Amino acid sequence: MNFFATFTENLFFILSNLRFQDLVDIILVWLIVYRVLILIKRSGTVQMLSGLGILAITYIVSIWFELYTLNWILEKFFSNLFVIVVVLFQGEIRRALAHIGSHPLFSDVSVAMETHLVEEIAKGIITSAQKGYGALIVIEKDILVDYHIELGTEMDSRISAELIESIFHTQTPMHDGAILIRAGKIAYAGCFLPLSKNPALDKNLGTRHRAAIGLTEETDAIVFVVSEETKSISIVSGGHMYPNAELSDVRKELYEAFGLKYKPVYES
Repeated sequence: MNFFATFTENLFFILSNLRFQDLVDIILVWLIVYRVLILIKRSGTVQMLSGLGILAITYIVSIWFELYTLNWILEKFFSNLFVIVVVLFQGEIRRALAHIGSHPLFSDVSVAMETHLVEEIAKGIITSAQKGYGALIVIEKDILVDYHIELGTEMDSRISAELIESIFHTQTPMHDGAILIRAGKIAYAGCFLPLSKNPALDKNLGTRHRAAIGLTEETDAIVFVVSEETKSISIVSGGHMYPNAELSDVRKELYEAFGLKYKPVYES
């Protein structure tokens, strides 16, 4: 009972002395912590953070057991921790700042433009299938795929059906790899994806399909696969493959991936 009374008294004291600036301060700190957690999720940097945590525990142990040399090394390490973090996570920090700068409040990309991009991707996939070009098209979502794939040639190009078709033309040097679509642009071409290690997969699946499944087992990306042999289209997400997709299936999946309302096209 005394504990409850003390807690209530302290809480009342804190609330009665809370300023408007304190509320703003708390909200800003919460937003920063939230963005850092999102960055960790997107970048797959949990392993590096785990390594820093292990070093921190080792530092404490070195103090307890008076391991002077180890303690001196780790003390020097943590005294420069800010610089080390900036070096280790420079790519992630750069993307995070770019993401803040591309917030919808400051973005000039309209829904009509995004719809145009979706239709261009769908057209590029269908045209590649019709011409028998094998293709791998990765649509990145929340989780960055950089840590899971071997990036190819940097493109940073506007999306067009003609460009997608030309990349996967059999005479181009990048046709065997995948293209990575990020933030409404073709970021990279000629990328190589990790092959799935799932023993239950059909033994007849080709390398492209295994690579698409392998990437979607590790990330939330959506991958479109065009078979060079059968000219069929497969949609891969969450480690599962949905074969023999039609144009309507491709369009619907793309609209959902870009967070747009699906608009069916009825042919007469």
